[in-house]
Amino acid sequence: MHAVEISRPGGPEVLVPVERPTPETGAGEVLIKVSAAGVNRPDVFQRKGNYAPPRGASDLPGLEVAGEIVGGDLAGSGFAVGDKVCALVAGGGYAEYCVAPAAQCLPIPKGLSDIEAAGLPETYFTVWSNVFDRGRLSEGEALLVHGGASGIGTTAIQLARAMGHKVYATVGSDDRARAVEALGAERGINYKTQDFVKEVLDATGGRGVDVILDMVAGDYIARDMQCLADDGRIVIIAQLGGSHANVDTAQVMRRRLTITGSTLRPRPVAFKGAIARALREHAWPLLEKGDIKPIVHATFPLAEASRAHAMMESGENIGKIILTM
Repeated sequence: MHAVEISRPGGPEVLVPVERPTPETGAGEVLIKVSAAGVNRPDVFQRKGNYAPPRGASDLPGLEVAGEIVGGDLAGSGFAVGDKVCALVAGGGYAEYCVAPAAQCLPIPKGLSDIEAAGLPETYFTVWSNVFDRGRLSEGEALLVHGGASGIGTTAIQLARAMGHKVYATVGSDDRARAVEALGAERGINYKTQDFVKEVLDATGGRGVDVILDMVAGDYIARDMQCLADDGRIVIIAQLGGSHANVDTAQVMRRRLTITGSTLRPRPVAFKGAIARALREHAWPLLEKGDIKPIVHATFPLAEASRAHAMMESGENIGKIILTM
């Protein structure tokens, strides 16, 4: 099969097309003939040598795919050969064939193309797990999303808004601020020209938000705390701003704040399977009704994965970048 591998740690140019044997499935796994694969920030970290795949996972980058099941262990999965699915995987997505746990597969929502569906798993699994499970965003509560124009950001905004929550988002330009507002954000905040703490407090009458989805960390954490309502929760999913933060623990105690976080890739199949079931129940009907939708910024042929990574690192995308086979 055709695939793209990381030849050595480095810049986008280290992604090179190769020929690889078609992977073999194990118990509870299916083989997917991939038609499209999502590009995600963890792929960039892996390419740079900063995010090794979990034990037993493919060394190829790629954490989400869409395509057709062509074989594997289908017993009890609810799927059959020929079914069109999208899937969350721990690696191996940058290839014509990819192995996925059946529990981490979901049917492609009615009305969506394979390209659109390829942008669903990583972002939807991440948002559901962190905003609704770990962050416990509940009725009447408000959410702040950092990186609102990213794949995860555009997903979090739409999903939370569709479920009745007010959402605020930080972005890197005025154009992006208008774009996230068009997706349902109450206010898009240009962090380069505006103080997001002041903007959030102004927008909420000084109360603050209940949950913050933070992919920056670093010195954002202290500022996040200023944005929180009492009993608020910060959920960290990446550390683009660094792994160390100054935390006023007196404020944590006095206002009963929670700072938590998670990584999805190394979690067991059973954990991810539970998220898949929750998404099928709560998010898939919204996708099929058109209430929410994947935002695809650009597509590239698989062999041009280096261009896709360059675009992601430039920060110009609003929504997902997808590789096509």
